[in-house]
Parts: sequence; structure tokens; C-alpha cells
Amino acid sequence: MEDKEKRNTGCTTEEKEEGQGTGWHEEHKKKRKKDDAVEELKRALEEKEEVVKSLQEKILYLQAEFENYKKLKIKEKQDTLKFGNEVLVKELLPVLDNLEMALDHTEKTEDYKGIYEGVRITLNAFLKVLEKAGVTRIEAAGKKFDPNLHEAFYQEEKKDMEPDTVISEFQKGYLLNNRLVRPSRVIVSKKPEIQ
Repeated sequence: MEDKEKRNTGCTTEEKEEGQGTGWHEEHKKKRKKDDAVEELKRALEEKEEVVKSLQEKILYLQAEFENYKKLKIKEKQDTLKFGNEVLVKELLPVLDNLEMALDHTEKTEDYKGIYEGVRITLNAFLKVLEKAGVTRIEAAGKKFDPNLHEAFYQEEKKDMEPDTVISEFQKGYLLNNRLVRPSRVIVSKKPEIQ
């Protein structure tokens, strides 16, 4: 009879009395599933917390690395500004040596033609160094006055010359990589005033 009862209700009389049976098993299974789900969620949360912690450490590391990179770039920029003209200076030193030799030579001789020639050679060497650095002279004499390149120092009446033509240069002008560094100071022609 117990077997028959167990088949109908899913539990024996003793189990019924103790409150155990199919209903209890179902509840127990549900509770176990709930507990398992909670445990799984806790494990998933712990894993996510580990991932977050790992990412935070990476972020801190990257921040420190970026700060070091910024400091390095600032130092490189300062060094570039400080020593950027080193190549130019090295190339100008022989020109300086030549000028000093020319001055020494003037104390020992009356040969002005030789001094002139030495200074002219030194000037040409100096201009070549500047040219390598991107410096070019502005050719102004005989050209039309250009306020972007020339600064009128004086105007002179000229009958045989177009007005606003550069007669001569008082001070040469220079460009650095096609940017004006110093305008040419020039004397410019003008029409004679009729009297």
C-alpha cells in the first residue's frame, strides 16, 4: 500500500508526516537553484571586480607612462631650442677664425689689397653658411620698390629712372626659408619736382 501511495502522491506516509515529499523536493530544488544562481552571480561579480581592478592598474600604469613621455618631450623641446643652432654655430666658427686672422694680418701689414681679398673671401664663406641654413639675400638694387621686402630709407629725385625704383641699398635685407627676417633699407627714386 505504501508503494501505491508513493506512486500517487510522490511520497510515503512517513515522508508526508515529516513534511517531505514531491513538494518539498521541488522547493528544495528551487532553493538550491536560487543558491546556485546567487553563487554564480557572486563568482561572476568577483571576476568582474578582478577585471576592473586589472584595468584600473593598467590605467594608472598608462598615466604614469604618459606623464614620463610628456616630461621627455618637454626636455627634448628645451634641448632643441637650446642646441638647435649647434650645426649652424659649428659652420660659422671657421668664418670667425678667418675674421680673427684678417684682423691679426692688418696689424702686421700695410697690404690693404690682401686684407680686402681676405675679408671678401670670409664674407663669401659666411654667406654660404647662411645659405645652407636657408638664409637668402634680397636683391633690391634696380628693382621696383616692394613694401613687403623693402624699407624706404630715403627718396631721391632721378630723371633717368622710373619712379619707385630702388637706386641703392643702405642695408641688405634677408629671408629665412622665404620668410622676411629683415627688410632691405633702400634709397628709392622719385619724379623730379617741376619748378
